[in-house]
Amino acid sequence: MSKVLYVHAKGGPPVGHALARVAAKAAVHLLALSELPAGVADDAEKLCDSVLAPSDADRRDLVELITDHAREVGADAVLTFSEYAVVAVAEACRLLGLKGAGPAAALARDKRLMRATWDRHGIAQPRSHAVTSLSELEGAAAELSFPLLLKAAWSAGSTAHQIIERPQDARHAWRRSHEVMAESAQLGFAELHVRGASEDFIVEEIVTGCAEEWFDDLGWGDYVSVEGVVVDGVFRPVCLSGRMPTVAPFTERAGITPAAVASEAQHRVEELARRAVDALGLENCGTHTEIKLGADGRMWVIETAARFGGAMTVPQIEEVFGLDLVGMFTDQLLGGSPSWPAQALTLADAKGAAGSLVVLAVNGDGTPWSDRRLWDSAAVLRTAPVSAGSTLSVVGESSLPDGSPVPVYDPAAGANTMAGLCLLSADRPQDIVRDFTALVHALPHLLPAADTEGVRA
Repeated sequence: MSKVLYVHAKGGPPVGHALARVAAKAAVHLLALSELPAGVADDAEKLCDSVLAPSDADRRDLVELITDHAREVGADAVLTFSEYAVVAVAEACRLLGLKGAGPAAALARDKRLMRATWDRHGIAQPRSHAVTSLSELEGAAAELSFPLLLKAAWSAGSTAHQIIERPQDARHAWRRSHEVMAESAQLGFAELHVRGASEDFIVEEIVTGCAEEWFDDLGWGDYVSVEGVVVDGVFRPVCLSGRMPTVAPFTERAGITPAAVASEAQHRVEELARRAVDALGLENCGTHTEIKLGADGRMWVIETAARFGGAMTVPQIEEVFGLDLVGMFTDQLLGGSPSWPAQALTLADAKGAAGSLVVLAVNGDGTPWSDRRLWDSAAVLRTAPVSAGSTLSVVGESSLPDGSPVPVYDPAAGANTMAGLCLLSADRPQDIVRDFTALVHALPHLLPAADTEGVRA
């Protein structure tokens, strides 16, 4: 039986979901760079032939750690679904002579290199500048048009995003973004291989979206993501995922599969994603490419990643389209020929719809909750105002323990301040949008109140 070294770190699809599907294809040896979520550790012991959780002292050279362990267990493939381990695993695969994302993996991780590559290929994107100091930020701001968005070059999940409305806001934005990157690193949400990555930033112009020109119904956000895979250097789009409007500044609240755009519009989006991914020169990896939708058919590529979409994107695709992306990708790395879709799947190919909602202490209009609440998954499932034909569940490994105070939403920290993750199945994508809109409105009322004395915001 083939052997796979699975490198686990924060982010990506739920590790419980992914690990079971890799184990169905090969003998798994787990290298856990981050602590496994509660409830997953026992399953990992059953599913894996070995589990190694190295101490900090063992991680002086992550690529060396991965390659040494891969050789020790005789791995036929090495994979990860974490944004923070993508570059290290790609380099390890290259040294081992195994299939992987390839030497260009950093181009799909470092937003500075990504944007520079797309600029050389004439791909539509927001105007931006790489910055490594406050003086560089102030200089870039003088050349770009306000408002601007400052973002960490190696971040994920909208972490450390800061909107700069005017020149005098630059100093505060620079300080706050650095603070959040340091906090995120302590939580395990940071690049694991590249030294000094937390000091790298880009600042970009904020392009104006126009969701109503792309969707027939209300409630959709003004960008989509193209989920796909690169197979031996060839990009294969799988489907489009839609969004609800983000929470300021740009934190994702909900992802929905499939995105309910017309087929002609989907083809145009796919083509832009293809150009963006092809320009990076990736070899074998999942892809997740975000595209902003504007008025009069305009589009801009925001970013791409050399891994599958995070949160519940992968399970949603499996539910709606019947594609086990994790298992298929494992087959691909092991030399198989899985049946990737000949072209991206559409609304007409979907069997129902699925969506995931990040629980944040923010109302639908963007205002914070008026008081503190406790996370209570049972209360959500028991009283959530979802339609009769919809099925709601809570993703335990991506949620706080019941009874935990719901964190106060911090715009700079993004998804780091989430309390829970909900999964919804319905007949149509618009049913998901409607039910999630109602749930966002109801959450601060259906969750129990917290005793705010002694509760740290």
